[in-house]
Amino acid sequence: MKKPIVITISLLLAAALCAAGTVVYLTFLRPADNPPADACATGATRPRVVAAGASMTQGSLGADWVASLRAAFPAYEFVNAGSNGNTTADLLQRVDTDIVACRPAAVTLLIGTNDVRDGVPLEEYRANLRAIVDRVRSGTGARVALMSLPPLGEDLNAPINRTLTRYNAAIKDIAARTGADHLALHERMAGILRHGARTPYGFGFPLAFSVAAQHYLLGRTWDDIARAGGRELLVDHVHLTDRGGALVTELAGGWLSGITEP
Repeated sequence: MKKPIVITISLLLAAALCAAGTVVYLTFLRPADNPPADACATGATRPRVVAAGASMTQGSLGADWVASLRAAFPAYEFVNAGSNGNTTADLLQRVDTDIVACRPAAVTLLIGTNDVRDGVPLEEYRANLRAIVDRVRSGTGARVALMSLPPLGEDLNAPINRTLTRYNAAIKDIAARTGADHLALHERMAGILRHGARTPYGFGFPLAFSVAAQHYLLGRTWDDIARAGGRELLVDHVHLTDRGGALVTELAGGWLSGITEP
């Protein structure tokens, strides 16, 4: 093989590896904007809102609804306590450092998608979520809102969504028992997804990497990427499109403004 060809191939491979590394970092490795470790190390100058959860809250894969709230409510400091891949067990382990230590005025909890995906037993999920809420309420004077979990895939009749229904029932029950507010995110999304044919659940790392590459390397919106795959609210069957993120922003923003739904 001639030397110029070798050099060209080597440069192309290096560029491909660099692009792949960029996507992996931006999607899976970089910290959330204003994470607890940075935000909560000093005293607050504005009331703090801690948004706690997993990747849907961290917002590096799919819409960043916490950033949208930050722009809409400048009177608050928004702390993004989302962490990719977290279950309720993971969030329970960091509830003191990432929520209580921030001395928040308000806390939103959107957690459980990974519990459902990982097959965490419902009673274990319920116990973990109850312990998180109890610790936040005992350790702070914060208002607390529990969000119901979005569907997994947009086919509401898929087996995984029938399973998820039981977890959402637990969320609503815990909110009622603890005096927390319940934000009906799943119900709002289901009202949209009931109309028309919908794609079944099919999440996997190749798809997640593909949609992330399209967004970060090609500049496509989450909505455009999802639409090309026949989806509307979930860009990769799990994470939120721009429209899906807007629903979360609307619900959480209404709650912060003193408006809650049953």
